[in-house]
Amino acid sequence: MRPVIALKVDVDTDRGTREGVPALAALLEEFRVPACFLFSLGPDNTGKAIRRVFRPGFFQKVSRTSVVQMYGIRTLLNGTLLPAPHIGRRNAVVMQRVRDMGFETGIHCHDHFQWQDYLFKMSLDEVRAEFAHALTEYRRIFGTEAATAGAPGWQASANSRQVYDEAGLLYASDTRGASAFFPEIGGRIFETLEIPSTLPTFDELLGRPEFPDEKIVSHYLSLLRSDRPNILTIHAEIEGMMKLPLFKDLLTAFAAKDVRFVRMDDLAREILANREFIPVQPLVMAEIDGRSGKVATQGET
Repeated sequence: MRPVIALKVDVDTDRGTREGVPALAALLEEFRVPACFLFSLGPDNTGKAIRRVFRPGFFQKVSRTSVVQMYGIRTLLNGTLLPAPHIGRRNAVVMQRVRDMGFETGIHCHDHFQWQDYLFKMSLDEVRAEFAHALTEYRRIFGTEAATAGAPGWQASANSRQVYDEAGLLYASDTRGASAFFPEIGGRIFETLEIPSTLPTFDELLGRPEFPDEKIVSHYLSLLRSDRPNILTIHAEIEGMMKLPLFKDLLTAFAAKDVRFVRMDDLAREILANREFIPVQPLVMAEIDGRSGKVATQGET
């Protein structure tokens, strides 16, 4: 059986939208590979993320992933020493071009820093307002309602999943796990289908002695499953910029392996067509290999 792969692209920053997104879209078009681009739509406050220095494992990740090289000094000062550029207002044409090329689009967030660092300190009304800003900006840019979202830093809570349900999303992709499920948090079952990322991200592997660049591609090939869809999250700021050649090598290897690429929204509709077989499983915050702090994961029943 041919492995099935679905790609989603997290777009975190103004520079990633301006430079990484067009480069990725062109490469994916060259390989005829579909993808879902999830856009950050509000202010780029990347510089404020320096507060994460107090999180366990943050320094280790920064040192091995060459953050300054990947993101650039200008981006790392946004929202602190430099004003936070408004991503949606500055890059609407880029986003619309992605849609016009036939790619799926959705919401990553309004303010990436606010969601990733403060979600669990926000009330339901505050989460609702934050997501409403993203919905409004998405509607302004694309002229339609958003059908999907994927949370920054894989941060998800009961409040955020309630807001997703209220928005009537087709599906979401907030978690790390193995297969699609309906999330349960604190005894409450949420209605929006969750399709977790099943494969590690580039930034969880890069710079580790066991994963030099020349072994990254073979490692991904070894992880592919044929019995269920493989969901890979990539980043406009990494695979679309500094690591674009390495990502092209990965796409070349996937093509040689004769994998079948599918759109995330098509996969969601296929799964939802058999709704009675979709399991309800806990959504829990846990540590995963290669990433600092806790992220939303698919728990076991």
